[in-house]
Amino acid sequence: MDVPAGLGPAGPVSAGPFPGRPVSAGPVAAGLVLAAGGSRRLGEAKQLLPYRGRTLLDATLDTARACGFSELLVALGGSAAQVRARVDLSGCTVVDNPDFSTGCGSSIRTAISRVTAPSVVLLLGDQPGVSPDSVRRLAAVPTPLGVCAYADGLGHPFLFRRPVYAELSQLHGDKAVWKLLHSGRYPVTEVPVDGPVPIDVDTWADYERLLS
Repeated sequence: MDVPAGLGPAGPVSAGPFPGRPVSAGPVAAGLVLAAGGSRRLGEAKQLLPYRGRTLLDATLDTARACGFSELLVALGGSAAQVRARVDLSGCTVVDNPDFSTGCGSSIRTAISRVTAPSVVLLLGDQPGVSPDSVRRLAAVPTPLGVCAYADGLGHPFLFRRPVYAELSQLHGDKAVWKLLHSGRYPVTEVPVDGPVPIDVDTWADYERLLS
């Protein structure tokens, strides 16, 4: 996934730990796993690609469950029937996105009305290498928006607090959350995370790099 450089006028607010906000406890936040893509570049459902004895989406959901979210939602669209048949969706609220072909913004737009928590963390369904610890630190940021800052740039997961939900309900396209992040309309906190942005699978080359 392409990562735009820099932030908007609101800038990064902070990049360190937040006093009085323990990172060991589970976040009072919802998790939303975006797994509705049609995998056009791969030619088959990337959610179901084999990964460490299970499917790629299973691995991502295992990571999401380890984050201690107060609620966990999964947006499905492309290959939804096969995903339901083969992936362990226990403990998840499944949100069907009939407009998945228009980009991940449609999944967020469809799912946000189902979120009851005061904040939501977006995770990519094809990015199993995210650390639950980084998610917990992200969920503790005090600003309306938060993003992980890796050694090679900004990347998912993102955090959005309730004041941003109305805008999330209007998103369109694949890069909509990046545009919101860079819009300058909300303060943003960058949470430092060691190492490069975890691999997300858009092409066969990405999948081969993940397996290696």
